[in-house]
Amino acid sequence: MNALTNPAARASESAALWLSMYRRMQTIRLFEEQVNDLYTRALMPGLAHLYVGEEAVAVGICSALREDDYITSTHRGHGHCLAKGASPERMFAELLGKENGYCKGKGGSMHIADPETGNLGANAIVAGSAGIATGAAFSAKHLKNGRVSVCFIGEGALGQGVLYEVMNLAMLWKLPVIYACENNLYTEYTHFSEVTAGDILARASSFGLHAEEVDGQDVRAVYSAAANVVGRARRGDGASFLLCNTYRYSGHHVGDLNREFYRSKTEEQHWKANRDPVLLFAQWLKDQNLVNEQTLHQIEQEVRTEMQAAADSAKGAPYPEPSEVNQDVYA
Repeated sequence: MNALTNPAARASESAALWLSMYRRMQTIRLFEEQVNDLYTRALMPGLAHLYVGEEAVAVGICSALREDDYITSTHRGHGHCLAKGASPERMFAELLGKENGYCKGKGGSMHIADPETGNLGANAIVAGSAGIATGAAFSAKHLKNGRVSVCFIGEGALGQGVLYEVMNLAMLWKLPVIYACENNLYTEYTHFSEVTAGDILARASSFGLHAEEVDGQDVRAVYSAAANVVGRARRGDGASFLLCNTYRYSGHHVGDLNREFYRSKTEEQHWKANRDPVLLFAQWLKDQNLVNEQTLHQIEQEVRTEMQAAADSAKGAPYPEPSEVNQDVYA
């Protein structure tokens, strides 16, 4: 009796998957804590846009993908990179401008790419990667390699014309691409309802895309929805749009500290206390008797140690040689 016909084996595989997803969510959470520490101690050049509060979206979607499937990311992209399998040490190195970073220290926080894990890159331009993800899906279809492409976007991308151009082509050509919209409620300092007219899902449906909405704080719900749309894409059923409702805990970027002019502390506290994706998933794991509090604590401590070691290693790594300043730079 194999795993496909053995209920106990299937349950064991499911438990292993859930625990792996929990560890990855903790990895993102604690990686971002280290990033914030590096910024506040003036060790990191430039800014970063933290993904804390949105971990369930990246982990839920990327857990439904194969390693050779493609993703493209956004300016708030650390979570996507880590969920797809990026090395925290190399990511820290990139943030610190070190030569062993993913882009040799020349890309920084908003331009991390890792083709070996299918990550075609983050993009500082809102909706800037939509064409890249759609082009990757176009190549996958014509090469018949079975790959799927996921384009992570924020709700701010709904104000960019390029998104509608590529969704139109994706439907006309029946491409294996998923537009994963992370609606964290705020486009920088403005509530999305003030700049986004109409119904978000209706925009995608108007092109004929298969469109679904999911609670982005529930990693199991995201994973289930992602598995569905990824399966559709891999079968040749065409493009999909997945709306994930989520929330960013911190500011638009690490320097956005006084946020009360556009959202209240009460609102932030409500999401942290009642809608935290890591805590919600941990509680479900305990309720299902898949893990106890001690094991969860052990996982968190292991990941915390790993993130500290990765950050320390990056801090001690060398910078690129000055002679390389004009290498690997494109305009």
